[in-house]
Amino acid sequence: MAEPAPQHLSLPSGLLELCALLGAPRDSLRRPEQVAQKKGAQNLSSLDPEVLSVFVPPFVYKEDSQMAGASCATLNKARRRSLRKKREKPKAEHWVGLPGEPKGLDSEDVSIPNDVDLLALPQLCFPGGMCVASEPKEDRIHFLVLTDVCGNRTYGVVAQFHRPLHDEYCFYNGRAHWEPSWQPVGAAGCFVPFAVCVISRYPYFTALKDCLSCLLTHLKLCKDFEVDDHIKDFAAKLSLIPSPPPGPLHLVFNMKPLQVVFPSRADPESPIIDLDLHLPFLCFRPEKVLQILTCMLTERRIVFFSSDWALLTLVAECFLTFLHPLQWQHTLVPILSGQMLDFVMAPTSFLMGCHLDHFEEVSQEADGVVLINIDAGSLTCSKSLEIDIGIPELPLLAAQTFIQRVQGLQLHQELELVHLGSSTALQEARECRRTWQQRLNSQIQQITLQLLVSIFREVKNHLNYEHRVFNSEEFLKTRAPGDQQFYKQVLDTYMFHSFLKARLSRRLDAFAQMELCTQSEEDRLSGMFSSPRRPTVEKMASRKPSPLHAAPRRMVVSMPNLQDIALLEPPPRNASLRKVDPSDYPSCRAVLDVAPRSVHTFKIPEIHFPLVGQCVRTYFTDFVNLLGKAMDLLGPESSVLLARYVYLQGLIHLMQGNLLGALLDFQNLYKTDIRIFPADLVKRTVESLSAPERAQAERTPELKRLISEVVDKPREAAKADDHVKHFELPRTHMQLEDFVKRVQESGIVRDVGTIRRLFEALTVGHQKQIDPEMFKDFYTCWKETEAEAQEVALPLSVMEHLDKNECVYKLSSSVKTNRGVGKIAMTQKRLFLLTEGRPGYVEISTFRNIEEVKSTTVAFLLLRIPTLKIKMVSKKEVFEANLKTECDLWHLMVKEMWVGKKLADDHKDPQYIQQALTNVLLMDAVVGTLQTPGAVYAASKLSYLDKMKSEMPMAVPKTTSETLKHKINPSAGETFPQAIDVLLYTPGHLDPAEKVEDAHPKLWCALNEGKVIVFDASSWTVHQHCFKVGTSRLNCMMMAEQNQVWVGSEDSVIYIINVHSMSCNKQLTDHRASVTGLTGHDGRQAPREVYSCSSDGTVLAWDVSTLRVNSRFQVPGGGLLSIQLHNGRLWCCTRNSIVVVTTNGFLRQELKIEENFRATGASFLGFQLVPEQQLWAVWAGHSEVGVWSLDDLSQPPQRIPLPDCSGINCMIRVKKQIWVGVRGLSQGRVKGKIYVIDTERKTVEKELVAHADTVTTLCSAEDRYVLSGSGGEEGKVAIWKVE
Repeated sequence: MAEPAPQHLSLPSGLLELCALLGAPRDSLRRPEQVAQKKGAQNLSSLDPEVLSVFVPPFVYKEDSQMAGASCATLNKARRRSLRKKREKPKAEHWVGLPGEPKGLDSEDVSIPNDVDLLALPQLCFPGGMCVASEPKEDRIHFLVLTDVCGNRTYGVVAQFHRPLHDEYCFYNGRAHWEPSWQPVGAAGCFVPFAVCVISRYPYFTALKDCLSCLLTHLKLCKDFEVDDHIKDFAAKLSLIPSPPPGPLHLVFNMKPLQVVFPSRADPESPIIDLDLHLPFLCFRPEKVLQILTCMLTERRIVFFSSDWALLTLVAECFLTFLHPLQWQHTLVPILSGQMLDFVMAPTSFLMGCHLDHFEEVSQEADGVVLINIDAGSLTCSKSLEIDIGIPELPLLAAQTFIQRVQGLQLHQELELVHLGSSTALQEARECRRTWQQRLNSQIQQITLQLLVSIFREVKNHLNYEHRVFNSEEFLKTRAPGDQQFYKQVLDTYMFHSFLKARLSRRLDAFAQMELCTQSEEDRLSGMFSSPRRPTVEKMASRKPSPLHAAPRRMVVSMPNLQDIALLEPPPRNASLRKVDPSDYPSCRAVLDVAPRSVHTFKIPEIHFPLVGQCVRTYFTDFVNLLGKAMDLLGPESSVLLARYVYLQGLIHLMQGNLLGALLDFQNLYKTDIRIFPADLVKRTVESLSAPERAQAERTPELKRLISEVVDKPREAAKADDHVKHFELPRTHMQLEDFVKRVQESGIVRDVGTIRRLFEALTVGHQKQIDPEMFKDFYTCWKETEAEAQEVALPLSVMEHLDKNECVYKLSSSVKTNRGVGKIAMTQKRLFLLTEGRPGYVEISTFRNIEEVKSTTVAFLLLRIPTLKIKMVSKKEVFEANLKTECDLWHLMVKEMWVGKKLADDHKDPQYIQQALTNVLLMDAVVGTLQTPGAVYAASKLSYLDKMKSEMPMAVPKTTSETLKHKINPSAGETFPQAIDVLLYTPGHLDPAEKVEDAHPKLWCALNEGKVIVFDASSWTVHQHCFKVGTSRLNCMMMAEQNQVWVGSEDSVIYIINVHSMSCNKQLTDHRASVTGLTGHDGRQAPREVYSCSSDGTVLAWDVSTLRVNSRFQVPGGGLLSIQLHNGRLWCCTRNSIVVVTTNGFLRQELKIEENFRATGASFLGFQLVPEQQLWAVWAGHSEVGVWSLDDLSQPPQRIPLPDCSGINCMIRVKKQIWVGVRGLSQGRVKGKIYVIDTERKTVEKELVAHADTVTTLCSAEDRYVLSGSGGEEGKVAIWKVE
């Protein structure tokens, strides 16, 4: 017989932590002289409140027929945490202690949650004091936030109500007490205040307010001795309601008379929003809201004031939500009672709330505190011993954009209802209000999130992810002078430090998603290249400098010496006077029209009383049945909603003691939505399994895999590195390895090869080490040049001649040329002359048009003046410039750019231009650093492309050049190139769920360790920067549906990527070995069934819509490499044979490797089937392709040799061609090559020199193009035209 399920596993996400009844001590109400007061008085004497009763789940403990009572105890003020009840229990109740606790003969324990301080609770529930009233008073609600010593928060909702003080009995401890009738007639008009406090781990402010409102309607009608019973039943109901998992499913519970909605959080990283986020905008002008956010971002000591206790917590929580995903990490006490006012004397940052009556007292006693009057909508600062506690202003454009968007919000629902008829149903009106509030909340969240993104967007430009470094000094230098005070204060906060940790860990949180959604085309393009940033012509044209916001821009033609320009500090700004012309910033005018996320509701079943075991079992059974019915109604496209139902079912199974059933439910989350998988809960559940249950779980494949994932693997995983280092200049001498690290940390260059060449340049003629002074000089020179380039402003007449994405990377001093006097300017495309005097543009040449570059001298009187000569292809005239001392450097730079452009054209690879630009700017910095006669020679060490041209043949074979269309670099910005493991092309779809740009065709590139980068295949720009799909090598990819990409991994998991959200929220874990192949139906339509294979020979058939395994079988021989579906049969390639089986696994044909081949250690590598009834296959370690007739596989194959091939890696069929990717020789050098073979003539039609490293993978793009990926030495993708 199985052991009983461990009792300590309760519902982990239940709403209720604790429910308490609070009021005046019974003794204080006994003497009439303590409560009586002269006639006509409004308030009677003040009382000290205390906790009268506490109700803590669980509420049902024993399976017997007796009524199980709540954990209710009379409390003594001196006790806390675990309180012992020593009085004789009422006979009407059978009170049983918590499971697992020691039991005595005369006492039993009541366990109080550790984060609830019962000593402070009465003051918080009656923060304004407790007074007996002479007349009935209105019920009042307010809200609490409680924080324990570890920083964990719980939330409280308090309902205050008054009951008449009768002369016969009063209620205490759940029973009636008969009192002598000696009270005078005057006391009959006394109304005693009580409070019910509900404490939860979740901030369900509105929902719990509704629940308490329903409770109060019952308490007003009940007898005094029935109050405890009503509260106990109320608490029991809440304890059985689970918190909904993150996502689109809200829970609805009938609390009678209201239907109460418990909303879910949008995603696991988002907070629960169950309050009206527009409250601050009703209390404050947008400018004041910005000031308050600034105080929070700079972590000030903040106190809110209001005459309404409820507003204090709600407004504070709204502002905390506005900061998401940034988090307030200091003291948070939204309500301070009168006895707690000394808290505001704390020296550290805090956010607190006080009644408005204490405003003057706090402002006089507390130093340097920001005082926020909610009722008046004002913000002031108390006196300070410090010199200046002024609140800095937010960046101007971000602030003005925020204000204009807020002004576009509709904050009053009444304006939307004036044209509608009055609602006659309470529930209908509440639902209408809830829908309106959800939409408004979504808009406010978007606006505040965009504010944060606009403030901190450029932080990423100063991060080094490999070494987790933030260059705060350089970030500050790039801020406008008027904004620097704000950023200086923010950068020193705990909040910003945590924000940096998330950025450096590449966390795809709300900030990162909004940043991606709102990034400009320039930012998207810059992500493809690692060359230094410079302002484009388009950006220069859009700049309208303001004397209040930025230093004057430099007119390059009229300021010959850029180093002498000093930045002017603007005058102080007054927030109330600042105005921005909307025409300057079109984005300011946009008011977000955010459609709220689609929301579904699930109605929780009724809970019947009395709460004996049978009633609870019935409730759980009803819950599971309702979930089952809801799941049966879902279509295949509703997997997100299905995951929420499965999650809830797992929780209920857990409460029923069905631990194995719960684990199976949680295992199903892998197939529906892995984001809400409760790893910690599953781990605790597994550890709680009895021995027989554990043995049964080990016999179930799904559970065995689950146990391995959550219990075994976490022990092996090392703790993630989350430190943040601020960049500092080195203080010791650096060898090469340390120099590489320091340069990467500085953000100058990331490519290791380039840094090594820089090291050689800086150490020419010296010992091979860099001293700190030289590094500082180089760093300073680089940053000064970078800053000067940011300030360059070309005249409009000049910009008209340039492309919008061109940038000026280098300017000479003013020189004499044969086309006039001026400065030579270099962009990534051309050289031109900025003429002196009236600014003018004179074209010198594009780099593509240069035929020859020479450095020579010309005679002038008795002198020989160094001169640069540039000969163009299309012009007879040679351009000459008397560059004097700059001549040799310009000669090096122009040659490098010229060669870079030629390589880019020949190889169809724009990355060469970016490499040339980096080399040129490093040359300039090296010369500026060394300032010696040999500086130019040292800089020549960086002429990498020019040397490459002289050392190796530059000519790209004609066939290769004609077939090659383009090259892209998925490893751009990485320290090393990374091998391309798999490529997948997916066609575009005009799907209503997609944005226009998302409907474009895409190229999916799998790199090492589960990294995936997605390119827009219509423009070859990055659509989605690198995201992780597991941590192992990826072996195969396919598009299973229009919105799904399946990825097979070395870790035996199939990952499913949603192409809309670019997230991987589903995993198929049925394989037990490396997933090596995926295939679907033959047609061009998305398959309904997908077949996957793993290296242990297992083949699984998947239903794409349900993600269930339809069938499974084993291919004999093992070592399964790939599969293809052809004419209703599965063709499986193993190392020793190619096997043909039915879709149910029955063997039909087998082609074994020849004996003489097997003797040489050869094995099959891959195969292709062609319509001409032919099988094409290749062997590992061989340089030929074999062709068999499908009519008779027993016949020897026809062999097609591949000349100069040293090893085949991959093969695909495109139209009537077979493309084979290999490692081979070209012009005596090892290269990645592609052979194109005609399937009819069986001859090699083309031999393409594809990559500098071996070709690792091939894929087809609609049979119009073929894409090839290369190994780790190059790490690029080539796009080839198919004839």
